[in-house]
Amino acid sequence: MSLNRFPRLQADDDRIALIEGDRQIAYGTLNDEINRLAHGLLGSKRDLEEERVAFFLPASTDYVAVMHGIWRAGGIAVPLNVAATTAELDHYLGCAQATRLIAHAEHHAMLDPLCADLGIQLLQPSDLRTSATGTLPPIADDRRAMMVFTSGTTNKPKGVVTTHGNIRAQITVLLDAWGWSNRDRIPLFLPLHHVHGIINVLNCALWAGATVHLFRGFDAPAITAHVAAGDYSVFMAVPTIYVKLLDYLDGLEEEVGRAICDGFAAMRLNVSGSAACPVPLFEQWRARTGQVLLERYGMTEIGMALSNPYHGERRAGHVGQPLPGIQVRLFGEDHQPIGEQGTPGEIRVKGPNVFREYWDNERATRESFRDGWFCTGDMAVIEQGYFRIMGRTSIDIIKSGGYKLSALEIEAVLLAHPAIAEAAVIGVEDETWGEKVVAFIVLRQGRRADPDEIMQWSAGPLSSYKIPRLIRIVDSLPRNAMGKVTKPDLKTLFIAGA
Repeated sequence: MSLNRFPRLQADDDRIALIEGDRQIAYGTLNDEINRLAHGLLGSKRDLEEERVAFFLPASTDYVAVMHGIWRAGGIAVPLNVAATTAELDHYLGCAQATRLIAHAEHHAMLDPLCADLGIQLLQPSDLRTSATGTLPPIADDRRAMMVFTSGTTNKPKGVVTTHGNIRAQITVLLDAWGWSNRDRIPLFLPLHHVHGIINVLNCALWAGATVHLFRGFDAPAITAHVAAGDYSVFMAVPTIYVKLLDYLDGLEEEVGRAICDGFAAMRLNVSGSAACPVPLFEQWRARTGQVLLERYGMTEIGMALSNPYHGERRAGHVGQPLPGIQVRLFGEDHQPIGEQGTPGEIRVKGPNVFREYWDNERATRESFRDGWFCTGDMAVIEQGYFRIMGRTSIDIIKSGGYKLSALEIEAVLLAHPAIAEAAVIGVEDETWGEKVVAFIVLRQGRRADPDEIMQWSAGPLSSYKIPRLIRIVDSLPRNAMGKVTKPDLKTLFIAGA
């Protein structure tokens, strides 16, 4: 079954699919909206034939109708970051060779000059709502369906193209693995230009027949009020959101905070992803809410590949085991599989979830595969059957004094310091060590600590060769839309400050 017909998106279904503000949109109504958008996109055409249609829309019924309408009409959906700069949008639209851009009227003044320069037709969702007549094209599983851009933490963002079959595989593997059902209710406040929000939350819920409560961004008071009221059964967020929630709870009256914690405790599942969940945060969330966070591992190119179990031990600091039907192995620098546990290697993945190509970038596509395995560029180690992520080979693995050090491991230790709120570790060139360990630290509000004290404290939990050689105290860390620290920016900051 291709994406032009989700099993729960039926014309006669009156269950609630979306909640947007005061509106509740039934599955049947949403299905009609999607069909109208699909026919409006097609116009006199029978098939969009993989035309790239971009959209600059916040979480909304329009977003859902446009994305699914593009799929049903045979186009390639290109969701854009609504917080992107004009220069970033120029790169995305030019790379995708988009022909049309759909956005609400409030953004047209900003987007119109860009679209004029690129020869792109700028439209509103209302421009495309026609009466749903005629037959929509049949869509095969191997047809291209979506282009999502990489986060660009290590290089210029690339357009990741997934097929209808890829996306179906990414969705359906999570339905059983995470226990989705049509009784679920979930808030969606994550950015909708990455797979976390698009696949894991929105489209898993719609495939299962669940209800999605749409927010245009993270709104702690509004969301936690619904949590306290018992309105949600599933919650998915990035680690920085869980940190913000804990800080928000600290500022509330005890009775109000307790009601929110009870609301989280009553949910069947809390998931953390898109960035490593520090062990102290994992433990703080469990102590406060009783919820054991389910951490998982995925990428734009593969959806999810590893997950802690829904039933069974969820191990702090680990991302679990391969999901059903997905092959995951570690490979050494000699490109040979690593057999023994405890030996670090690069994560490589095979399965129906793996993307088709980087758009218009044959070389990057070819170089990202070896012997049929997608090379993620992430290092991990297997400990008692569970994968533990060590970080990106290019930015999180530090080669110092003959050792390969994991920046994520050092960060996790630093976060156990009572005065440290955030930590990011990088390697910088050093004549003696090859690379030396440098840590950027954000202190907790009202707490004090100096670099020398932190280094002395680190000598307890860290081996001598892992202790940061230099520590800088900063007000904040640079992050992208998904909450990942952009470490190239830290290297630039280090060089500028040197």
